[in-house]
Amino acid sequence: MSYKIIVDSCGELSPEMKASGYFATASLSIDVDDYHVIDDETFNQKEFLEKVAASPNCPKSSCPSPDTYMEKYHCDAAHVYAVTLSAELSGSYNSAVLGVELYKEEYGEKKIHVFNSKSASIGETLIAMKIAECEDKGMTFEEVIDTVETYIEDQRTYFLLESLEALRKNGRLTGLKAMVATALSIKPVMGATPEGTICQLGQARGMKKALVKMADEIAAHEEHAEDKILAISHCNCPARAEELKKLLLARLQPKDVIILDTAGISSLYASDGGVIAVI
Repeated sequence: MSYKIIVDSCGELSPEMKASGYFATASLSIDVDDYHVIDDETFNQKEFLEKVAASPNCPKSSCPSPDTYMEKYHCDAAHVYAVTLSAELSGSYNSAVLGVELYKEEYGEKKIHVFNSKSASIGETLIAMKIAECEDKGMTFEEVIDTVETYIEDQRTYFLLESLEALRKNGRLTGLKAMVATALSIKPVMGATPEGTICQLGQARGMKKALVKMADEIAAHEEHAEDKILAISHCNCPARAEELKKLLLARLQPKDVIILDTAGISSLYASDGGVIAVI
């Protein structure tokens, strides 16, 4: 195998990506009171959401260790890439970088590069797909890195959640102004800054209007959509994801659209009913 792409488990892998053999997952873990979850193929979203709903405490996540990444890098592939959720939101990126150093000490030199997605969830998925596209075109290792880093800079992430509590309680909303009262059914449309932190882009009363606001926000900032893939992930709300797709296709003409269910970490932070869109 000429290349391998390791995506931390905040990024969803499609069935096709899993079957290809080119992609692997570095699993984070989650604790809800005494309920411990490894975010891998055993993750049960329904059971997890029930545990979260029943607990007065906020779930906690832990990133993969540097040793975990080191062992993932130890493979037959000549080129190895890791894609992690935003370094501003998790220690996963630092673990992946430390894993490179551990690998070199243990096994010697190898072409390994860690991409800070500056995003999360389906944003990581798109980056992993871009790496594979570049490799399949026969680009050199250095050309792949340059092309994908430019792609990351151009990528935009948006999300709309029923509740921001999981993000707030885990300190992921640091620096944001106080959120509007959820009792008023005000739904903030959120996004990622170029640095990979979270920002508020707009708001609307009720989820239906907020989805329209989100679609408007995406369309207003998107150029050359015809060259890009639109990716949507959702936590237990396929109809909402389809509605967002419909709203966006009325405003944009992307070259393709993919919709995936959130895995464990994305389910933790998106919470029941959350949708994430990246283009």
